[in-house]
Amino acid sequence: MSRVDTTRAMIAAYNAQDADSYVAYMTETACEAGYRGDVVRDGREGTREGLKAIFAKWPHNRAEIVHAEEIGNFVVMREHVVRGAATDGSPLVDPFDVIAVYTFEGAHVARVEFIR
Repeated sequence: MSRVDTTRAMIAAYNAQDADSYVAYMTETACEAGYRGDVVRDGREGTREGLKAIFAKWPHNRAEIVHAEEIGNFVVMREHVVRGAATDGSPLVDPFDVIAVYTFEGAHVARVEFIR
């Protein structure tokens, strides 16, 4: 499986709201963070729990892959995200685009950084 195929599989799991499958593509110590910023989900377990919270709040949340490109140990992906209505009555979040940089260690993702 190529690195782009791996990240596409992660987005498919994300869209199916399957946090377990999503984190199966990550190293045990992987994290998700803002670009050059703070870690927002730490470790495979922290990412799983963070995604489950997102999916509970936004049950119609989806990410569309606009473009994906592999560069060495990285996959750079442009994603279009639509949250939909929140279950907690929060205001509707407008759709947004994000650049996600997936850093690989071997066949698994070690870090995802989001530029938004």
